[in-house]
Amino acid sequence: MEIKQADIVLCTFYFSDMKKSKERPVLVFKDNLPHNDFIAIPISSKIQNLHQDEMIIDHIDFLDGDIPVTSKLMIRKTFVVSKDVVLKKYGTLSIDAYKNYHQKFCNYFGCN
Repeated sequence: MEIKQADIVLCTFYFSDMKKSKERPVLVFKDNLPHNDFIAIPISSKIQNLHQDEMIIDHIDFLDGDIPVTSKLMIRKTFVVSKDVVLKKYGTLSIDAYKNYHQKFCNYFGCN
């Protein structure tokens, strides 16, 4: 499946025993890594008690598509994911929404 920066996708993540897995949505933060990998920011539907590095994803943030329920991005849990585990694409964030989340990422991790 072709994915790009600012896409929201559903991925399968396996537990360490490789027998059980969960499906979780993520934001494709950077998609041009080697070895078919991308940097992802996890998304959770548990939106109570937001932390400093968490922010709500609004339906108005999408250029196209949507996510099933109101959710949040968890900046501190950013990680690398193989494109091989992507199951489907929910949609793509608008340029302004992506820039906003990118700025919050940089504020949290101290980049420019």
